[in-house]
Amino acid sequence: MADFISFPAARERVLTSGDTTIGIIPDICLVSHFQVGPWQVLYRPAGTGNVKRWGLPLMIPNFSRLKDGIFKDKNTTLPIHGFGRNLPWTVTARESTRLSMQLSSSDAIRPDYPYEFTFTATIAAGQGTLTYILTMENHSAEDMPIAPGFHPYFTRTPEASVTAATTGVWLTDAEIMPTERTAVPPGWDLADGRRVAELALDNVFTGWSGPATVAWPERGARLAIEATQPLLSFLAVYTPARSDFFCVEPASHCTDAINLAREGVAETGLRVLAPGARRSARMTLRPELA
Repeated sequence: MADFISFPAARERVLTSGDTTIGIIPDICLVSHFQVGPWQVLYRPAGTGNVKRWGLPLMIPNFSRLKDGIFKDKNTTLPIHGFGRNLPWTVTARESTRLSMQLSSSDAIRPDYPYEFTFTATIAAGQGTLTYILTMENHSAEDMPIAPGFHPYFTRTPEASVTAATTGVWLTDAEIMPTERTAVPPGWDLADGRRVAELALDNVFTGWSGPATVAWPERGARLAIEATQPLLSFLAVYTPARSDFFCVEPASHCTDAINLAREGVAETGLRVLAPGARRSARMTLRPELA
C-alpha cells in the first residue's frame, strides 16, 4: 500500500468512522486519501506529484474537455474538468464523519464565468464507505448548464479489472473529442469484467445504470461504485498506457457536451438548472476486502 503523503496540518482535514479514514484538502476540494483498515482505496503516488492526478478531485462546472477549451455559447474559456479544482473552497460545516465545502460566484474568484452559482460539496465517512454529495444552485436570471462528474484515481495492478453495464460509447478523434456515439465494441464491453491491462480507453460510455465494480484479485480487494441515476448515467474510463493508475468516473454527460448540445447533437447528457433551482449528485464508494 502507498504511504500517506504529508501535507501541512492546515491543509488536510481528516474524517474517521471505525476503521475508515478519509483525508480532504478543502482549498482544492480534493479527497486526498480513503483508507479502510490497511487498504488505501484511492491511488496515491509515492511523491506529491501533480495533485490533480490522484485521489478524488471534483469536476465542476464541466466534467470533461471542451473543444479548444471554449464554451462557445458564452465565448468563455473553461479548463479541462472545470475550474472547481483550481479555486479555493470554504469549509462551511465539519463533524468527525462529515465535512462540507462551498464555492460561490459571489466570492468574485471567477469573474469571467457567466453564471451566478453556489456549489456545495459534502464528503461523509461511513463504516467502510465514502459518500460524496455535490449540490448545484443557480442564482442567475437565466438557465445554467450543469455538467458535473467525479474523478476517482485507482492504483493499477496487473490483474485489476472493471465491470460495468453500458449500452453505448462515444468514439473520439486524436484530440479526444467525440466523433460518434455507437454500440460498445466487443473488445470494450465491460459487462462481464475486463482487465485494465487489456484496455486502451479514454472514452465515455453511455446508458450506465449506476453500479460498477473495480477489483484487484491479487489483493483480494474490490470496490463497488454507485451514483445518482439518471443524472450520472455516463461513465468515463481512462486506462493510460505505461501508467500506474486508471480511472472509472461517474459523469452526467459526454465530452464537450455544452458545445455539442448547442449544435443540436442529441443525447449528450447536458442538463440545465432553471433560475433559483438546485440539483444534487451523489457517488458512494464501498470497498470490500476478502
